Amino acid sequence: MAEFCTVTTTTDDRAAAERIARAAVERRLGACARIYPATSLYRWKGAIETAEETVLEIKTTAARRDGLEALILELHPYELPEIVVHPIVDGSEAYLAWLSEETGAGSG
Repeated sequence: MAEFCTVTTTTDDRAAAERIARAAVERRLGACARIYPATSLYRWKGAIETAEETVLEIKTTAARRDGLEALILELHPYELPEIVVHPIVDGSEAYLAWLSEETGAGSG
């Protein structure tokens, strides 16, 4: 498993995305978050749906991933929120050190 990853979720409520992002950073479950708009097309309960959503990407460590997922499930307004983990396979040494420090991994 990669040491660093991004966790992605979507919601139709930007304020909810911001609440999740802020809680993740405050609790050191993520170092930072990116929030941006998207149009989603998906099948839900047998019907094809289209929705304007907000994408939330949180950069974190593998050690914090489970806690971050629990936070998303706690705060997310959807019945079945998207939670997708993308490994970070490489990055600048300085940036990854910062990510580690901000998630508490560097504080022992």
